[in-house]
Amino acid sequence: MHKMRLIALAGVVAGLAAGCGGSEADHANGQTVLAGTIGSASPTIKPARFGSVKFGGGGYVPGLIFHPTSPDVLYARTDVGGAYRWDAAAASWIAITDMFGPDEGFYHGSETLALDPTDDQRVYMSAGMYNWASSTARLYMSTDRGTHWTHVDLPFPAGGNNQGRAIGERLMVDPNDTAILFYGTRTAGLWKSTDRGQTWKQVTSLSTLTMTQAQIDTTYWSSPVGVEQVIFDTDTKGAGTATQTIYTAVAPDYAGMAGLTAGLYKTTNGGASWTSIPVPADVQGYIVPHMVRAKDGMMYVAFTKGEGPGAGGPCRLYKFDGTNWTLLKGYDDTQWSSFGMGGLSVSGTGAHTRIALGVTNTWGNWVGMPAVQLSDDGGATWREIANLMPRNPTDGGYSGWVDDVEIDPNDPDRVLHVTGGGVWETRDASAAQPTWNFIVGGVEEVATKALMAPAPGANYALMRAGLDIGVTVQTELLKSPTRTSGEWFSSAFGIDAAWSNPNYIAAIGAGASKTPTIVGAYSTNGGVSWNRFATNHPDAMANQSEAASIAVTKTGNAVWAPAESVPAWTADSGNTWTYTNLPALARMSVARGYHVVADRKNPNKVYAYDSGGAWWAQWGGATHFYTSTDGGRTFTESATFQGSGAALNQFQQTSVAVNPNAEGDIWLVDGFNVLHSTDSGAHWTKLNVTQSVPNPNNDYEPTIYGATSIALGKAPAGAKYPASIYIVGVIDGQWGLYRSDDGAANWTRINDDQHQYAGIGNLAADQTVPGRVYFAGAARGVLYTY
Repeated sequence: MHKMRLIALAGVVAGLAAGCGGSEADHANGQTVLAGTIGSASPTIKPARFGSVKFGGGGYVPGLIFHPTSPDVLYARTDVGGAYRWDAAAASWIAITDMFGPDEGFYHGSETLALDPTDDQRVYMSAGMYNWASSTARLYMSTDRGTHWTHVDLPFPAGGNNQGRAIGERLMVDPNDTAILFYGTRTAGLWKSTDRGQTWKQVTSLSTLTMTQAQIDTTYWSSPVGVEQVIFDTDTKGAGTATQTIYTAVAPDYAGMAGLTAGLYKTTNGGASWTSIPVPADVQGYIVPHMVRAKDGMMYVAFTKGEGPGAGGPCRLYKFDGTNWTLLKGYDDTQWSSFGMGGLSVSGTGAHTRIALGVTNTWGNWVGMPAVQLSDDGGATWREIANLMPRNPTDGGYSGWVDDVEIDPNDPDRVLHVTGGGVWETRDASAAQPTWNFIVGGVEEVATKALMAPAPGANYALMRAGLDIGVTVQTELLKSPTRTSGEWFSSAFGIDAAWSNPNYIAAIGAGASKTPTIVGAYSTNGGVSWNRFATNHPDAMANQSEAASIAVTKTGNAVWAPAESVPAWTADSGNTWTYTNLPALARMSVARGYHVVADRKNPNKVYAYDSGGAWWAQWGGATHFYTSTDGGRTFTESATFQGSGAALNQFQQTSVAVNPNAEGDIWLVDGFNVLHSTDSGAHWTKLNVTQSVPNPNNDYEPTIYGATSIALGKAPAGAKYPASIYIVGVIDGQWGLYRSDDGAANWTRINDDQHQYAGIGNLAADQTVPGRVYFAGAARGVLYTY
């Protein structure tokens, strides 16, 4: 589910770097950038209230972590959308990383999370989205259950969105001396901290290898699994003396490079030395996605061939008493060889041990399909408790990526498991047919690529195009959408509706496995049902990248700009497409595309913006702005735009918006500045109101861009300008979400430091409710002000 998401986010996070500095103004790409740290000055701040536009889940939750003794203290970590804490009273999740700033998008993917077993307020979370050798993970630490965080940089990378991201947990707190933490890394072996995570040293008694980038690149998807997990073999906690017996599992990729001869190791002296543990012959070279310890000391170990998500088989579940291995379950015959094992949890002891086992890479909803297997007799017999669940169109299903399963340590009848779309829970696991609920209230893990608010009078509130979900049309903000593109798109990149007829919507994206040739579609009834375009833009199938847009001028008429392509127009809902006269875009190492936008007052006018491709293309690159007066068939270039001071930048860092109340009134952000035209692009004014924050390691690309998204919506009564203008950017040294009601003369920041969402983008402003703006957090779904 996240292949597209991984590709999409890689380009975004590549430009982020921790920290900023400098004592005087620097210049990036010819644009003014502000020296000093973000927040050194502050304009007027009038924080709005924020809510989440409900999708309901939408993404992969690789790990669920219960506190071992405190009831209902439960956390969920996601691969790209931050972390959440369970609120039992509200039966919902609370986002605990919304305070992450715009330079922390790389850390919005959590690789592992650990709790202090003696202090249910203390939480540790390792974050870092990809394990490049040059990247640095962070350890975030909280003493109030994630309400506030501090962090330290770790001396190794993490892979919160790499393959095998459900394996673990990699980070564990010693229950007897909670100042001690162990971390099983992907690329650098086992590490230990003795001061609650403040400083770290490699456990060289196990291995001294730290992978180079070349070694990382030799592994599948450049995702080494490394040291998979740490288990403290103890029945006590808070004893004050470090636990001496510890198990750790090592994946074949790291073991082979480090010269380790086994996949499982044990120490009886706190890590001073390690002894290899021979595993059964039929699982040698396998991944250990999870291993758990029962209260009687019995170890339960799942082995599977692949690393996941949704790891394929064959696979085995064994128990280990310190000497002997006993096979409990396996899938490897012709019928079941594709099934793997993912989640694993135990409760109780001895012959009455309850085992919950996630069977992953199983898809569908059929009698006999394994999804969550349960045993109440230590693995002697098994039954299926999770197939044939009810589902709805937005829940993402319950099968497929069953990569983590957890039994509540305080209630063995409560079992939770994850999928690619969220979290499922039963409270009656002992029943013959348990009842399951999709518990994703508060979890919004959609990577949004385009938002559009319709014209006044529409029978819906918002349109969204997103990775992995396609298109959704919200009729109610606080209810999961029922108007969706279904399984037509694997991901959607652009969406627009006719201003004169908001029931006519057009959307573009990437083909899905079931419908690989559908990359464009339209609806004539506000998204209730969808029709594929009879034909695609001629280049759309070959260029299914997110640097794409579509503009609808009126019913049946649209201009489609796929990535790397000359835009084309249709006047018959896609029965035919004809190239415009816009020039082809030179290929670069980043995806390029035109922003195409329709004028809302004059449907014959369409605007096209070429952002130049990338900031580093300054030696020969150029920005361009074009205007069409015949509905998007032919365009004329603005003779003044290049001289206006517009900067080169990537598609994702740039944005165009039109004033729906005035013809030819165009606003544009180029990543650095805000530009304005009142004559359909013939002339431009650069406002010089925003500044970027410099990157001390890069003279041309800033750490934080000055202006990246813009939208115009309904103005309040008595406003000096007919629309409220919203931007994401840096004004007077403070990054944030800003609003102006007087044509950009004055700006007010409407978010605060607790509501930064690891970066804000993809703005859309409501045309009916003054002061309401919609925006995307960093894979945090869609938020809105109220």
